[in-house]
Amino acid sequence: MPTKKKALWCYVNIEEHAAISDSAKRAGLSQSTYIKRICLGQPTPSLEKQHVRRDLMKTHADLGRLGGLFKLCLSEKQGPLVALHQEVRRILREIEFRQRELKAIIARM
Repeated sequence: MPTKKKALWCYVNIEEHAAISDSAKRAGLSQSTYIKRICLGQPTPSLEKQHVRRDLMKTHADLGRLGGLFKLCLSEKQGPLVALHQEVRRILREIEFRQRELKAIIARM
């Protein structure tokens, strides 16, 4: 069955073709889909942003695990760790503050 879609042709030089190809790859789209979205003013996804967002989420999770370890330290009622409780509480508050900052950054993305 023949397609009802129309094709558009555009001539570009080698550098322009390479730039369009690279941009399409970074967006995770075919060249055709990338060019169509750009021409129609539609947003194009950014794989780089997605990777940064994933890395921020991993960092957030790491901070959560670290906070869990500090809370475990605080649950110790006897032993050498008791002397560190005040410092651990300060670090724990700092971790919670950084987690809130990361959540805000991720939400803006």
